[in-house]
Amino acid sequence: MLRTPVHGTRLDILEWLKDPAAHFAPQRRVDPVEHGVHEGLVAAKLGVPRRVARTHLGLLTGLGLLRARRIRRRTYYRRDEVRIAEVARMFEKGW
Repeated sequence: MLRTPVHGTRLDILEWLKDPAAHFAPQRRVDPVEHGVHEGLVAAKLGVPRRVARTHLGLLTGLGLLRARRIRRRTYYRRDEVRIAEVARMFEKGW
């Protein structure tokens, strides 16, 4: 999934979510470090419609690299550092 033609976009998202406060505008009522960033902010940063951002975020969530959490009417995404470390180890071993 990370090696598809739009892999750079997904890698950018993972990088931005490493330090969400530095890469995204402040969110009302939700701490981006604790709860994550909602798809609207990701879409705005990518310059794409929300549905496109939702597709990228959904793929990363499906791989287990992101965790999704629903708060009120929005879904917030944050990195799953344990899973990311596992995947990195697999690539280091030549997977």
